[in-house]
Amino acid sequence: MTIIYPSPIFGPVHSRRLGISLGINLLPADGKVCTFDCIYCECGFNCDFHPHQPMPTREAVASGLEAKLRQMATAGSRPDVLTFAGNGEPTLHPKFPEIIDDTRALRDRYCPDAKVSVLSNATQVLRPEVREALQRVDNPILKLDTIDPDYIRRVDRPTGHYDVEAIIRGMCAMQGNCIVQTMFLGGLSQGHDVTNTSDRYVQPWLEALRRIAPRQVMIYTIDRETPDHDLVKAAPEVLDAIGARVQALGIPCSVSY
Repeated sequence: MTIIYPSPIFGPVHSRRLGISLGINLLPADGKVCTFDCIYCECGFNCDFHPHQPMPTREAVASGLEAKLRQMATAGSRPDVLTFAGNGEPTLHPKFPEIIDDTRALRDRYCPDAKVSVLSNATQVLRPEVREALQRVDNPILKLDTIDPDYIRRVDRPTGHYDVEAIIRGMCAMQGNCIVQTMFLGGLSQGHDVTNTSDRYVQPWLEALRRIAPRQVMIYTIDRETPDHDLVKAAPEVLDAIGARVQALGIPCSVSY
């Protein structure tokens, strides 16, 4: 089942990687806005969910978040993390840096132990204002599924120009203050094998990790229904083996099945 999230606040939901997560969706509530069109995206393909509503304003995000945090505090529950996610790429919002600052202030007021996380496909990491805003959150989680350009075109499907080498340089500029997130999967897409767990893909990806030197790597596989229905989960033992290779580089790695 395809998921389109409410906007600007949704949840809390239980995240495999982050705990009790209160979601912040900076994209429209009725569709997707994303610089990728991943064949595994739980929100479906971009063309099937073109939005008609605008992005929420900075003011709407702040007021919605404050109201929800007050409600949770009254109920005696607080989130583990405030997560920018939802219907596409959060860093596309024109007020993303300012919203990050608003969110940190509200976190400090209502749930100071919670972390602020951003789930990003990293396509905007070359924009200085976005990169600097990402540096101000606790968990800047940046996608890097592979460094193979053909695989990226087939699986992540960038909607505009995408230079993976430039993206890696942008991640390097964060000087270790980032978390790399990678989807490993198998199966077919339009008759083509899209398995990225072989050494052909893993070894160059490991070399990129060595350059980026992130403080953590998160590897995971399909968990929900995908718009491309011939995809399959990567096996737990395969993910564990890849995770061990990351840890051999001296980089902490979490694995989600």
